[in-house]
Amino acid sequence: MTLVEICLDDVEGARVAEAAGADRIELCADLLEGGITPSLGMVTAVVEATARVGIQVLIRPRGGDFVYSADEVAVMLTDIRTFSHFPRVGFVLSGLTPAGLVDVEVLRPLLDACAGAPVTFSRAFDDVADQFAALDTLAGLGVARILTGGGPGSASAGRNRLRELVSYGGDRITILAGGSVRSPNVAELVAFTHVAEVHLRAMAEAGGRLRTSADEVRAVRAAVDA
Repeated sequence: MTLVEICLDDVEGARVAEAAGADRIELCADLLEGGITPSLGMVTAVVEATARVGIQVLIRPRGGDFVYSADEVAVMLTDIRTFSHFPRVGFVLSGLTPAGLVDVEVLRPLLDACAGAPVTFSRAFDDVADQFAALDTLAGLGVARILTGGGPGSASAGRNRLRELVSYGGDRITILAGGSVRSPNVAELVAFTHVAEVHLRAMAEAGGRLRTSADEVRAVRAAVDA
């Protein structure tokens, strides 16, 4: 069974995603900036508004690059500790060195603070210099999954690399395919790459703005289940 994760930034979207069959959500704020850590109020409301879905909370203090200062690491540690008592909550982390390597010195204390909660390494992975070496590092650190498009573009464009990463990672780490994943292309992507999980923003315009679409979540769910 292929798991479906929906990226969103609102309570209504979380309710819609759960009701339409999503397995998990990634909860963010400021998606126009690429996503940053949501507020305590938002995380609290989403946990209370849902009953089943896993909730991966993005831990990122700002937009821009993924090279973090000691002050930014301290902020991220506080955010993780603030959210760690919530049920069904895991974390989405990142951290790179200026040379484009996984920053182990940043990630180790963050992972320790997660205290065994499931951890996804974000699409910062698509900025690393050597994805296979990065996968080895992340698997060794105990990261559960990597969100990647196989490169900086769409998952469809990076499908050959995604397939290679799935094979290389094996049982050590899960590859979560993301990047312009949609209901018309998800079945082919899963069949070709053998990814176990897919990630998308299932958006449609409603009421003058983009909202999580129950129809799109259901269509993705049906496509991967078929």
